[in-house]
This record gives sequence, structure tokens and C-alpha cells, in this order.
Amino acid sequence: MRAVLCREYCTPAELDWAETDDPVPGPGEVVVDVAACGVNFADTLIIQGKYQEKPPFPFSPGLEVGGIVAAVGDGVDKLAPGDRVLAIPPSGGYAEKVKAPASLTYKIPDAMPFDIAAGFPVTYGTAHGALIWRARAQEGETCAIHGAAGGVGLASIEVAKAMGLTVIGTAGGPEKCKTALDYGADHAIDYRSEDLKTRLKELTGGTGADIYLDMVGGDAFDASLRAIAWDGRIVIIGFAGGTVPKPPANILLVKNCSVIGFYWGSYARKRPDLFDSQMADLFRWFEEGKLTSTIHHHIPMPEAAKALDLLTTRKATGKVVLTTDLFSAA
Repeated sequence: MRAVLCREYCTPAELDWAETDDPVPGPGEVVVDVAACGVNFADTLIIQGKYQEKPPFPFSPGLEVGGIVAAVGDGVDKLAPGDRVLAIPPSGGYAEKVKAPASLTYKIPDAMPFDIAAGFPVTYGTAHGALIWRARAQEGETCAIHGAAGGVGLASIEVAKAMGLTVIGTAGGPEKCKTALDYGADHAIDYRSEDLKTRLKELTGGTGADIYLDMVGGDAFDASLRAIAWDGRIVIIGFAGGTVPKPPANILLVKNCSVIGFYWGSYARKRPDLFDSQMADLFRWFEEGKLTSTIHHHIPMPEAAKALDLLTTRKATGKVVLTTDLFSAA
């Protein structure tokens, strides 16, 4: 097979599209013929050695794929060759074939195409887990989403609306704010031209938002802390803005608020039992039309560097996926 290989920590331009050995499933594993692979900010970190997980060289990035089961290992009875699936491998998705745990491989709805499947689990899983597992969101609460026009941001808007929350999206520039509104946000704030703290207070009647989903960090986090409701929760998902916040404990005390870390991928090791119910919720909302799952950028897999550059330069709006010949033939 062919794969995008990281032979040493490198920039996207230094990745290699090359021949490598086909994966073989072990007990409890499946091999999937990849039609499409989702591209995530974590992929830009893993190839630089800056991510929590560090696969041995050479490896392929890629944490989510859509495709067809090619082979199953011993003990796998819920899946069979030919099944249309999405899979959540620990890495390796930037390839024509990938090995994944059967427990994290799911048959997809008939109406779900492979590119949607490939862009589905990380963004929607992160949104769902952040709101339900960590923020314990309740219907009627207000949720502000920083980086609302990115892949996780747009997914978070839709999941929050499916849960009955009022949504404020924050983004840089009028086009990105319009995208957030088009996806269902009740309000949008352009943090390039508006004072974030002031607008957050205005849109919540002075109380501040109950929940913040923060993919950005930096100034956005600081504004959240100063415009948060009593007993509010800030869920830290990433630092796309480049600055890791250092929350002052005195403000947490006075405002009786919580700052909560959330790394969705760790649940695959620590709480894999939660994934079945999560995917059941998300597939149901997809079939009900509550999750649109639009793919904004389709890029051939050999051009993975281009896809990663879209994320590192923050030029991507919505989800980016890499496609293989299987996708073209589907």
C-alpha cells in the first residue's frame, strides 16, 4: 500500500508519500481500506513530536477514517469484510489501509458517505464529550464557542443546538462569523473588531455564559474568565491561538467557576465504554438532520502537506479530509 510517512519529526512539507507494508489485524482488530481520512490540528503536532502520543518511526498521522472493512482479526464478531465503517485508529489514517481496534470501529448509517464518516468522530466526538462528559451541559444554558468556524467549532455549534443550548460563536472576521451563524449559532462575535468580554456580557444580559468551549486559548480564555456566569465551566480543548493560559486561582474562587481540561483521545484508553453511547447519540442526530457534517476541503492524500498547512495557518473553515482512489471510485 501507499501511505504518508513521517520518518522523523518534521514539517508537513517533509512528509513522504511512499510504499509501505500492508497492516495485518491482530486479535480484536480490523483493517480498513481507507476512502477518506479526517485532518485534525493534532496531526500537525504529532509529526513535530509535540503531541501527547508519540508513535514509533516511521508512522502515518491520521486519527479518523471512513472506508470499508478489508479484514478482521481473531475475536471480532461485530464486523465483517465489506462493512462500511468509520474507525478511530491511534494513528496511521493517512494511508490506503489502516489497522484499528474493532471496539472503535463503527458501521455507519446508509446515508453517510465516506468523506463525512472520515470527518465525523474527532470533531463531533470532541464536541459531544466536552458538553456532556465534562461541562455537564443542561438544556437552556448558554454556551460560547471560541474558534467557532473551525472543524470542532462548527461541530460544537450543532451538538450544542441539538442539546437545546443557546450558542454564541466567536471567530476572526465577518466571513467566519457568518459561517458560525449559518451552522446554527444564535449569535456571533468577531473578536477582531469587537471587544470580546463586553459583547459576551451584552449577549447574556450581564451574567456571562454558563459554558465556554475553548479551542483558542490566549485572549479568548481571558475574556471567558471575565465574562462567565456563577458556577460556569470553561472546557479547555486546545490552544490554536498559540498561548497557553494560566488562570488565576483567585478569580476561580470569586466566580465559583471551573476550568476543565478535555483530551478526547485519552478516553479511547481510559473510558472506551463511553464511545458506544456517544456514537449512538451522534448517528441518531445525523439521521435526524441535526448534524450537517459538511466537508469544506477535499484534498488528495498525496497532498497531505497542503491540508496540514490549511490548519497551521488557520485558513481552514470547517472540516478538511484527505481522499484516496477508493473515494473517487465510490
